[in-house]
Amino acid sequence: MLRAPGWKQLTTLVILGMAVLFTGCSRDSGPASDTAGAATPAEAARSTPRVVVNDKAIADETRVSDWLAYGGTHYERRYSLLQDIDTANVAGLAPDWYLDLPRDVGLVSTPLVVDGVMYFTGTMNVVRAVDAVTGELKWEYDPEVGQALAGKRSVGFVHNRGISFYEGKVFAATFDGRLIAIDAGTGEAIWSTRTFPKDSALYITGAPKAFKGKVLIGNGGTESGPSRGFVTAYDADTGEEAWKFYIVPGNPADGFENDAMAMAAGTWRGEWWRHGGGGNAWHGFTYDPDLDVLYIGTGNGSPWNRRVRSPGGGDNLFLCSIVALDPDTGEYVWHYQTTPGETWDYNSNMDIVLADLEIDGKTLKAILHAPKNGFFYVIDRTTGKLVSAEPFADVTWATHVDTETGRPVEAEGVRYADGTAFITPGPWGAHSWHAMSYNPGTGLAYIPALHMTFGFNDQDIDHASFQSVAFQGGLGVNLVWTDDQPRPYPASLIAWDPVRQEKAWEIPQDSFWSSGTLTTAGQLVFQGRADGKLLAYDARSGEVLWTFDAGLGISAPPITYSLGGRQYVAVLVGFGGGYSALGGAGAASHGWAYRRQMRRLIAFSLDGGADVPAQPAPLAPQPVKAPEFVVDETLAAEGAVLYDLGKYDGQCRYCHGFAVMSGGAAPDLRASTVVLDRESFTRVVRDGTLTANGMPGFEELTERELESIRHYIRQQAEAGLASQD
Repeated sequence: MLRAPGWKQLTTLVILGMAVLFTGCSRDSGPASDTAGAATPAEAARSTPRVVVNDKAIADETRVSDWLAYGGTHYERRYSLLQDIDTANVAGLAPDWYLDLPRDVGLVSTPLVVDGVMYFTGTMNVVRAVDAVTGELKWEYDPEVGQALAGKRSVGFVHNRGISFYEGKVFAATFDGRLIAIDAGTGEAIWSTRTFPKDSALYITGAPKAFKGKVLIGNGGTESGPSRGFVTAYDADTGEEAWKFYIVPGNPADGFENDAMAMAAGTWRGEWWRHGGGGNAWHGFTYDPDLDVLYIGTGNGSPWNRRVRSPGGGDNLFLCSIVALDPDTGEYVWHYQTTPGETWDYNSNMDIVLADLEIDGKTLKAILHAPKNGFFYVIDRTTGKLVSAEPFADVTWATHVDTETGRPVEAEGVRYADGTAFITPGPWGAHSWHAMSYNPGTGLAYIPALHMTFGFNDQDIDHASFQSVAFQGGLGVNLVWTDDQPRPYPASLIAWDPVRQEKAWEIPQDSFWSSGTLTTAGQLVFQGRADGKLLAYDARSGEVLWTFDAGLGISAPPITYSLGGRQYVAVLVGFGGGYSALGGAGAASHGWAYRRQMRRLIAFSLDGGADVPAQPAPLAPQPVKAPEFVVDETLAAEGAVLYDLGKYDGQCRYCHGFAVMSGGAAPDLRASTVVLDRESFTRVVRDGTLTANGMPGFEELTERELESIRHYIRQQAEAGLASQD
């Protein structure tokens, strides 16, 4: 649904009884010019010749006025040749303009800038276009995801990591599985196609990838039920399917789609197709303009536990791999598997960065890849052969990667066959989807690293009978927390030398789940953190040169562009992603309560003078006192199973947090008065009255199940109140 420019007020939305009203703010026109008749930055930007955004343009790293693709260019380096802002003057960076986004919650998207217009996607896949010099809203497109999800039972994150731009069109993918082409000038939909059946237990949170007149999209869903991963390319002009590539093989009795699937089937055991297999490619797509090859990063197994999905072992291709495809036909070219036979959620959906490296006196066309498993890979992208791999963070599941075979050498007992195996990294990974960047000038990659140990076991899981169910899910493994963590801090920013395969510098961070990075020829690295700070570092040493407190956690990566002779750095501010939903007490400790702080888009420059209003102070939601509500412990015990593990695989926790402690992705139900009223609770949870806000109805819940969940929530609220006494 399109909202045209010029509207002044957004529709009032009711979120559990709270109404919010849209207010936006743009920067002042700036200091008066001392030259009569001189063009303002906005006027100068509009006079820039329009660019045709095709593969040649997206591959051009010299075009610093724009940010044309998710990673800046086809090379996915998140690197800019801009150096107006550098180590000597970055301390003078200040807000230039901002836009308030009160209807949004988690913001993780990479904005694009094309011809002076910035495009980005927000909560519930709403796409907006704003003037990249003033922040003025030009148009908004609402795909009405809430209506599309009505009755689907699918819950998850209301965020999306980005959009794609190609030849005058903005391409956006929705959580419910649609790929939509939007006219970049008007904000009107040109075409829309469904990428998977509406009743599939799949979803999309990633950015489409446009290349060679096509648009590629994958999906997530390995934890939502039996899932066989695939990616699909569509014609950019018509939305018609061009080709599809399945990531894991299906039932041999049905025949294989191609030789690659027949080859992959030899690496699986048992009736793997009954479990789907997984491999879902929800992030990590790169088109190589030099070699004319498409690379996709693939996901973990469905279910996680290999002893369930592939009894007897096997590498289980093409899980946790980089797969090279022919961009015109989708035919297999080569693959490299980072974690053969994975059983720990070590997917390889992370960035696939292209770089030319000087190694042993020769120029290597390389892929740089730092997946969840903790090793930094340098791969020859012409052949798929491993060049080197070394751990960039704490790794205990494998001792090293054998460069001759390309395979990891696993540590003893890590497959938890004899009980709980505590290994590092845990399922959050040593590096998640938060983008790393690569600076050809310094020769360093900048990685938002995570440091966490978890225990894995499959006790009390019957391997033969286990079966995940669509919309209910099932991992086939139990996760165990341990206080014995690898470091006294949970995250860090690491500068990594891919040639020497060693750390150049590292900055410890007290907050988990910080944003991706941006690096520039001004010898700078920018990163937002979960504690609300946006920082600029010296790219060579890691010295902090500038800090801005946004007053709200930052999960989206920053970008940079130049218009009217002014370099800007822009970022979306709004704590989001999986940790904001599933992080429990750790995520809640940041104090980014649901809709408490204002979500924003902020652009900075050396000439900035915008006065950004202060945010409300961080606040952990306080459980509501309700002495009249007497908790039935039997019901609460039943509700605990439903909330965390039960009929819908604990889908409540996916948004409202473990032990009913919300990290901000959704309301903290311990503080909700809706829970106190049985009829109101039923209308929301079973009838789906708040589906438009991302809370679908679960119509199959019985009266007793509803009541048990309500008693469990109140039990946790009472426990929270007791802990304060």
